[in-house]
Amino acid sequence: MDLGIKGRAALVAGSSKGLGLAVAKGLAAEGCDLALAARSQDKLEAVAKEIADQHGVQVWTKAVDLSHEGAAFDLAAEAAEHYGRIDILINNAGGPPPGNFEDLGEKAWRLAAELTLFSAQAMTRAVLPGMRAQSWGRIINMTSVSVKQPLPGLILSNSIRAAVVGWAKTLADEVAGAGITVNNVLPGWMLTQRVEQLLAARAQAGGISREEALAAVVAGIPLGRMGDPGEFAGLVAFLASERAAYITGASYLIDGGLHRGLT
Repeated sequence: MDLGIKGRAALVAGSSKGLGLAVAKGLAAEGCDLALAARSQDKLEAVAKEIADQHGVQVWTKAVDLSHEGAAFDLAAEAAEHYGRIDILINNAGGPPPGNFEDLGEKAWRLAAELTLFSAQAMTRAVLPGMRAQSWGRIINMTSVSVKQPLPGLILSNSIRAAVVGWAKTLADEVAGAGITVNNVLPGWMLTQRVEQLLAARAQAGGISREEALAAVVAGIPLGRMGDPGEFAGLVAFLASERAAYITGASYLIDGGLHRGLT
């Protein structure tokens, strides 16, 4: 299937590893030029070279910490200036740390909101004028199954990611008339470095091995396994495509059946 986005410019935040990297590779495979951002410049440069060599697309990079006030807006504005516009925005940031409510102070909450909610809003604010000018745009927020089914020990993520979805649903109505779609992608358990960290935390808290922690998680997934980041990237690429022009304000689960609710 031709997704019709060859030559589009895509900004993918948090793209040096994990799901963000998978999404960057997936969009490059469709012919998109990329603006990639993460904290580590060394990792970004290695990723950029790999993607450019493999897919023959342009790759611009910037090292940035999205939890710093103003950093997200500046990133998106620089990326838009580099390419002349940003057609596809992938809002993504490393998840807030695990913890229970009584273990997390006000500072942790503020940092989580800055990283996960405010960064997405700032990057969107920076690229919207260009999207409106060309009457075309795709804004995709990488959130989590936790916005539908909160996960134990992740109160920051459960709360702030739900706020992202509420904002995105409202924004989708505001920009739909300009040919801009806004959607959310809700991954469940995917085999990434962050998931390995969560498994380690669960193992330590429960006094069990990493393998036992993994088995306990997989037992609740109807497909009987964790997801592959490439599977996640395929969904994101579709939502960024011409084929998905009539989809907006939606939240798509990709969780192997983990969520049991009807909505």
